[in-house]
Amino acid sequence: MALKKKPSEPWPLITGEYEAGNPESPVAVCSCGSHLKGSELLAAGAGLVGPCKTENIGIEKMVANLVSNPNIRYLIVTGMEVKGHITGQAVGAFLKDGIDKEGRIIGAKGAIPFIQNLNEESIERVKQQVSPIMMMDTEDMGVIKAKIAELISKDPGALDVEPMRIEIKEGGEEEVETGPRPMAAEAVDILGRMRLMDAAVTNNGLLNKFQAGIYAGKIEGVALGMTVVLIFFGIILKMVGGQ
Repeated sequence: MALKKKPSEPWPLITGEYEAGNPESPVAVCSCGSHLKGSELLAAGAGLVGPCKTENIGIEKMVANLVSNPNIRYLIVTGMEVKGHITGQAVGAFLKDGIDKEGRIIGAKGAIPFIQNLNEESIERVKQQVSPIMMMDTEDMGVIKAKIAELISKDPGALDVEPMRIEIKEGGEEEVETGPRPMAAEAVDILGRMRLMDAAVTNNGLLNKFQAGIYAGKIEGVALGMTVVLIFFGIILKMVGGQ
């Protein structure tokens, strides 16, 4: 029989727009921008079902609920993508490669994929515990329920660790044991916009250099052409004069 661990009390830790079922289930479902019938997926065996709409605080809250229950070993990422945030892709990238030194999810394509409220220990824990099952753009309940049943049949048992408690306070402040203080959501947004502005300035500079090079090349071409013409006429005049 697969090992099962008692999750945190209460579980799920973080309140949100989700539905919880059997805490011993190895499967959670992230429906991204879609609102699927959670009751059907819970009846199929899922332990936690709900959307995740942002590629920063949304992922952080989801991670808090996952690591507080070592029984969850699979995360089905499905439903329709969230425009702009591209949350589903960000979830997959986060669980695969984590974040860089500046807190950006490596490989994420969304507008502001910055993780500010999770420390290194909690990130490594969720990457070790949970395997992402990418099924983006799928809303077919039959297909999703079949995948839940398949994953339950492969249940490896709980990760043999104690539940990790990540508490996110109202207003976005969070305590992760000895983790860093969070950056305000507005600051994260500003940081993301600054990055986009920096990229735009760099691209404009490169474009200006390219255009300047083309212009200089044209001038040099004209000068060279005039020189050749003058030499050619000089030769002709010399030949005519010699006759």
